Amino acid sequence: MPLGAADPTVPAPDTRHSAPTAARRLGALAAVLLALATVMGALESHLLRGRLSAGRDAILQTAVQCQFFQSLGLLALSALLARVDSRLLRLAAGLLGAGIVLFSGSLYLLVGGAPRWVGVLTPLGGLALIVGWVLAASALWRGAARPVQ
Repeated sequence: MPLGAADPTVPAPDTRHSAPTAARRLGALAAVLLALATVMGALESHLLRGRLSAGRDAILQTAVQCQFFQSLGLLALSALLARVDSRLLRLAAGLLGAGIVLFSGSLYLLVGGAPRWVGVLTPLGGLALIVGWVLAASALWRGAARPVQ
């Protein structure tokens, strides 16, 4: 076998769930969520201020702020995943992504006039965020990550 050629008896690595792939996808998700938070913040500030009741405006501000902060955390976690591989960190990041969508998304829908039952999704999103951060802390505390090769 020529030098540098791949050994046909060794299976190719599965990159679908590799740390660099997960990091890129999570980084892209975080960037999209940050862009959407910027849009929602601009809409609230320039178009909807004064048109919403004080209560709905406060809900919208909560949704935007939560989306910004949690998305920045997700972006940081994606940068960490680009350097270290940890199944637990990938799971934590997935929960954070789902939590952001459920928490802020349900609040946006409620402000837009969705039925009150949509509010059930808000605490589920909050729970996903809490569990995601606890898993991330656990993975980092235990040193459950190994450097990406």
